[in-house]
Amino acid sequence: MSRELRIHSWPCSYYLAAGKRWIPGKLSLTPVSVRFAADGTGELLVDSRLSAISEIKKESSHFIFSSLTVLEKGTKHWFSSLRPNRNVVFNVLEHFWREQLLPGAGAGAASGKGKELAGMLEGSQKRLEDTAEVLHSQGEQFDNIMRGLHKIEGDMDVADRLLTELESPSWWPFSSKLWKTPLEWKPKEPPTAPDPKSQEETLLRIPVIITHRTDSNAKPGKLTLLPSGLEIRDCNSQLVHRFESRDVDDIRVHTPYEISIRQRFIGKPDHSFRLLSARMPEVIPVLEMHFSGKMQFLEDALGFAGAARSPQADLGSSVWQA
Repeated sequence: MSRELRIHSWPCSYYLAAGKRWIPGKLSLTPVSVRFAADGTGELLVDSRLSAISEIKKESSHFIFSSLTVLEKGTKHWFSSLRPNRNVVFNVLEHFWREQLLPGAGAGAASGKGKELAGMLEGSQKRLEDTAEVLHSQGEQFDNIMRGLHKIEGDMDVADRLLTELESPSWWPFSSKLWKTPLEWKPKEPPTAPDPKSQEETLLRIPVIITHRTDSNAKPGKLTLLPSGLEIRDCNSQLVHRFESRDVDDIRVHTPYEISIRQRFIGKPDHSFRLLSARMPEVIPVLEMHFSGKMQFLEDALGFAGAARSPQADLGSSVWQA
């Protein structure tokens, strides 16, 4: 391996406990580790594997300065003065750390903590499915009750009209029909046709870190690949933007883990999103099949592009073939 791919780096300061001082430098993220190198000397002060990290938190040092802490085997590393801001760095680090813990993420097998986390997620998913089934059954029961109540109400209106007519004296020349309006009849609303987009097959869905245009706030979300286009949603599954296939003008592959999608406009700003994900190597070959004429591989992703076009190539090793 000639060099290790660096996914991202951020200027910051690291607290050196031995000297009780803050050292300026750069915090870097690779596919398997978190590193900090001091400015000037380039000395590597932190080299923590993602699989060995037990916690990543946002904290405050001396109750004033916002900091980010990384806990590794009982040792807590403090990082402060993070640029562009602490939330961006936290979202990216936490995303790759969690994906590393999940089974099948990264090159190694899942750790015990990863298996435990996967078990918790599986149990939560099962409980959600059971709850959804119960709510669906209750919804059908409520619908049946409402239909029965509407029928009873209609029968009572008819009975009330007939009783009023029967109670009128036989000698009364005017029937109540002259001023009693007939029972209002409301046509049934036609059933709403299902949205074809909601019924569309999902090809791939992965968690991503979203950056919109030049916004410095990178937020977690999801990328969904559909036969008709791409959908970007936030962490609450609310739609942020939908790209129809014909609307995508270009997709740039910056690294095997980061892409940008753009739709050009004349006279107004383009729609542009930058997406970062630990599972992006799974999506890039599929994107290349759907948008072959619109894909552009930049320098750090050229090796990945060549390997992706080869059917026997291993996606895991293609990262290093630049």
